[in-house]
Amino acid sequence: MRDIAFGVLISVLLILLVALFCAVLIKLYIQKIKKYNQIIYQKEIDHQVQLNQMMLETQEQTFQHLSQELHDDAGQQLTYINFQLEHLKLDYPNLENNINLVSSSVLQLSTSIRQLSHSLNNQILSQQDLIKAIEIETNRINQYKNVHIQFQNNLSKNISFSTHEKIVIYRVFQEAINNVFKHAQATNVLVYVENQSKFLLKIQDNGTGFTVENELNTSKSNGLQNMMSRAAIIGFQIQILSAIGKGTTVELTQK
Repeated sequence: MRDIAFGVLISVLLILLVALFCAVLIKLYIQKIKKYNQIIYQKEIDHQVQLNQMMLETQEQTFQHLSQELHDDAGQQLTYINFQLEHLKLDYPNLENNINLVSSSVLQLSTSIRQLSHSLNNQILSQQDLIKAIEIETNRINQYKNVHIQFQNNLSKNISFSTHEKIVIYRVFQEAINNVFKHAQATNVLVYVENQSKFLLKIQDNGTGFTVENELNTSKSNGLQNMMSRAAIIGFQIQILSAIGKGTTVELTQK
C-alpha cells in the first residue's frame, strides 16, 4: 500500500511539475508576444514620425520656394508697375490723382506680399522671436481680412524655443487661422499665449463650429491632422474643442 501511495504521490508531483513547466512556458510565450508587439508598435510609431517629418520638410521646402518666388518675381513686377505709373503721371498730369490711387494700392500690395513672403520663409522666422512673429502676422491679417483677430500675450517670462520648435508652432498657428478663414465663418478670433504651468497657444473663434469626432473621420480633416502631426514631432499635443454653433478652440501645449 505504501508503494502504491508513494507511486501516486510521485505521479501527482510529476503532473504538477509538468503543469508548472507548461504554465511557465505559456507565460514566457505571452511575454515574448507582448514584447514583440511592443517592438512592432514602436517601429510603426517611429515610421509614422519619419513620414510626418519628411512630409513637413517637403512642406517647408515648398513654403521656402514660394517665399522666394514672391520676393523675387512678384516683388520685382510690382516695383516695375509702380515705376511705370510714375512715368504715366508725367505723361498724363490730368490723371495724376487717379494714378496716385493706383500707385497707393500697388504699394500696399507690395507690402502685403513682402510680409507674406516673410511669414513663409523659415529662415527669417528662425531669426525672429516666436511670439513677436505671431503678433506681426495677426496685425498683417487684420489689415486685409474681414475677421478681427485679437492677440493676447499672457507670458509671465520669456520662453526659449529651438528653431525647429519655433517653425512648427508658427505653422500650427498659421494652419489654425487658415482653417478659420476657410470653414468657420467667424467674425472674431482670439490668439492667446501663456506659460503659467507650461506653454499654451490658444486660437479661439466664434464661428459655426463642428463635431470634432465626425470631422476627424472625414477626408476634409487634412488641416487638423496636419496640425496634430506637426505638434507630435516636437513633443507637443493639440486639443480641439468645438460644437456646432459654438465656435472652435485649438489649444497647443507641451506634453
